Amino acid sequence: MRVGLMTREYPPNVYGGAGVHVEYLSRELAKSIEVEVHCWGKQFLDEGNLHVRGAEPWSEITEGTSEKYKTALETLSLNLAQMKSLAAIDIVHTHTWYVAMAGFLAKKLFNVPFVLTTHSLEPLRAWKAEQLGSGYSMSSWMERTAILDADAVIAVSKGTKEDILRAYPEIKAERIHVIYNGIDLNEYQKTAENSALIKYGIDPTVPYVLFVGRITRQKGVTHLVEAIPHLPKGTQVVLCAGAPDTPEIAAEMREKVEQASKTNPRVVWIEKMVTKPEAIQLYSNASVFCCPSVYEPFGIINLEAMACRAPVVASAIGGILEVVVDGETGYLVPFEQDPVTTFPSNPEKFSRDLAEKISALLADPEKAKRFGEAGRKRVEETFAWSAIADQTIRLYRQLIGSRGNV
Repeated sequence: MRVGLMTREYPPNVYGGAGVHVEYLSRELAKSIEVEVHCWGKQFLDEGNLHVRGAEPWSEITEGTSEKYKTALETLSLNLAQMKSLAAIDIVHTHTWYVAMAGFLAKKLFNVPFVLTTHSLEPLRAWKAEQLGSGYSMSSWMERTAILDADAVIAVSKGTKEDILRAYPEIKAERIHVIYNGIDLNEYQKTAENSALIKYGIDPTVPYVLFVGRITRQKGVTHLVEAIPHLPKGTQVVLCAGAPDTPEIAAEMREKVEQASKTNPRVVWIEKMVTKPEAIQLYSNASVFCCPSVYEPFGIINLEAMACRAPVVASAIGGILEVVVDGETGYLVPFEQDPVTTFPSNPEKFSRDLAEKISALLADPEKAKRFGEAGRKRVEETFAWSAIADQTIRLYRQLIGSRGNV
């Protein structure tokens, strides 16, 4: 069996959870089957069963299109261009809307089954219009066209399956399969190493609250920043936050951090995506990890923190509800969502509630340690990549067999 995994992100060009997912899934699948990864950017790798082929959008679109909707046009151009490389695959598997049409076209051209993993849904991300401009209409069309045509849709959580059925009621529930994200348990382990802390100006002798993620509406980092004045005086807050979606949200983030720093000078903002070993150090030494997302189909970032034995304070939404166990591996903070934007309808209360739970763990280091140990145990029992790859291959075989190709 040879699967074509379609993705925008692949190492070293990974900036979000979908890229992390594909990196580890491809590696695990390649232990059993042939895997072709087709990604954005100039890449070429042959390593055993793993074959990586990168490509770039048409230069005419890249160089001559308005910045706001350029991404949508680049996506469609690259999806079309990738068709010439897919003739030898037995099944195509796409990740995110950036490659969804590649799966749709491959199914039509080569008569192969089409699997689509949804890591988020465009209808539930209205703020993407700020990032993509009118291209948001195009990204929504591409996602809808592909998801309705896919032979199987993989949801990364039960909550995501419910979201799919609400957003696309035409889909039959039996076509949606829940297969979780995973974690590399050998790589993500607690470490006493703290050189990364020193490098980025974090005081290793002072407890700190950690955020890791992109600067985007979805990840809710500004809600954590607004919680800082409500934390105990002198609390160290580390914001590992880069890759802003737009210049506007970058400017907003800078203004809020500057305001928070007036009341708390112990705010450390790392304005880039750190290396994996550095992230592991940051997780391992954190007193509390905070995930204030306003929309999160799964939240792989919480797995990384839990694997490194960090207690978690996270939004009580989406797939996070299936990862973080309230009162056992951390605290879940509910909020009432605005039905249109999915943002908190009362953001001030959400920020105060985040601060309350963070403060409770900072005040009780023994409980924080128990939560951290329980988090590690949970990821070991439920989220190993080997089990997730096995489930995925079973689905591939089922779909290929139903077409009489095996």
